[in-house]
Amino acid sequence: MAVTVCAHAQQGGEMQTIWRCTDASNRTHVTNVKEETAGKDCKIIQQQRVTVVPAPAVQAAPRSAAKSPSPAGFPKETPTDRASARDRQRQALESELTSEEQLLARARAELVQQESRGGEDRNAAKVQEHLQKFRDNVQLHQKNVEELRKELGKLR
Repeated sequence: MAVTVCAHAQQGGEMQTIWRCTDASNRTHVTNVKEETAGKDCKIIQQQRVTVVPAPAVQAAPRSAAKSPSPAGFPKETPTDRASARDRQRQALESELTSEEQLLARARAELVQQESRGGEDRNAAKVQEHLQKFRDNVQLHQKNVEELRKELGKLR
């Protein structure tokens, strides 16, 4: 059941009524528009006085106004800080890449081991189904390694 409530009122205050209506197709919807209740089985689910107060007008600064300076004590990033952050990001990605490459090597070894187990006497479909999770694991780690290398390439 989709429920949409749209509440708006005019300045000064008015009664806001919300109805839950069921149409001929037995679909239910909620409305605050009285015209949408025509020909439907509707019940009032909420009624309250709503007052809308307009927001104060905000004057836009002239386009030619100079950019305001940063407040005192506002942190500024220096070129050294940026380089340091890039180095930390590169180290994190390289560490992640090393870990992912180890996981890939392990996943490949497990796949080779499972493929070499044999299984001539077993159902070929079951063997392939069993091996698929190992192939999927290798593929996942291959994609991760590729993505990490791509990210490292962007930093250089």
